[in-house]
Amino acid sequence: MITMKDIIREGHPTLRKVAEEVTFPLDDASKQTAQDMLEFVKNSQDPELAEKYDLRPGVGIAAPQIDISKRFIAVYLSEEENDGQEFSRIMFNPKIISHSAGKTALPTGEGCLSVDRKVAGIVPRAARVKIQYFDQDGQKHEERLRNYPAIVVQHEIDHLNGVLFFDRIDPDNPLALPDDVELLGVN
Repeated sequence: MITMKDIIREGHPTLRKVAEEVTFPLDDASKQTAQDMLEFVKNSQDPELAEKYDLRPGVGIAAPQIDISKRFIAVYLSEEENDGQEFSRIMFNPKIISHSAGKTALPTGEGCLSVDRKVAGIVPRAARVKIQYFDQDGQKHEERLRNYPAIVVQHEIDHLNGVLFFDRIDPDNPLALPDDVELLGVN
């Protein structure tokens, strides 16, 4: 079981490396690690388990965050977090193949399991993305995401490219809302 002690923190060199693509067929260890990552995200959202194992709540995790410089991520959004639709994915070699011109951001900013400090600021993201990824059996998938799932997947793909969320915040005016960015859920 993955716990917070397994998650590397800001300053660790693996978080700034571009992760290597995985090759198929996957070895059993990679499959198990990916399942463990998804289990961690789900457990972190369960108040009893989070308290019992001292887990910070998260909605996604990338392999580099557990010091594995490989291109895979796990994301879990409950029905409550995603307009009544559960979103649960393990993605190998995910990439954004197209994105909207429109941008969005979370009104409360973003956080990260690998960043122990609060970083205030607007994190602009594409409002809609089309992604391509492979499942554990090597089957290719394409999916269109918008709103919160799109933001979460972009955050996790950034980890695969050595980018942390605060790299996207305007250093001169972190709380300024750029003209081309709409806050998610705020009209």
